[in-house]
Amino acid sequence: MGVMVGAIGALISGLLFGLGLILSGMANPAKVLDFLDVTGTWDPSLAFVMAGAIGVAAPGFWLVRRRSAPLTGPVFHVPPADAPVDRKLLVGAAVFGIGWGLAGFCPGPALVALALAAPGTLAFVAAMVAAIAAGALLQTRR
Repeated sequence: MGVMVGAIGALISGLLFGLGLILSGMANPAKVLDFLDVTGTWDPSLAFVMAGAIGVAAPGFWLVRRRSAPLTGPVFHVPPADAPVDRKLLVGAAVFGIGWGLAGFCPGPALVALALAAPGTLAFVAAMVAAIAAGALLQTRR
């Protein structure tokens, strides 16, 4: 496959993913925070979104695993099944969870909300980019 076909496929996939985030409410931090607030104004609708996403993704993963290579590259980049649960993974998961709980955003929906000019999104995305840069800097120093 050519580079242009791969880029068009990535663009279409990204637009479809972004549309799904908007329609599901994942790009609305208030809805996400209501989902996380199990002792207050809990809104369980995002659990149905997640269950639906698993229902769509699982057959897709099954089909993809039957292929010898992806459509747009030479090999699949999949973590090994025996990859350790190490400090780096736990810290990353904790930082992700804290950011999601405080702001109601994770990276994908934040970028979608940035395109929608949602309030507070620019500050979150700037902090996210700074954290990614700081993490990369710490990685190179080790």
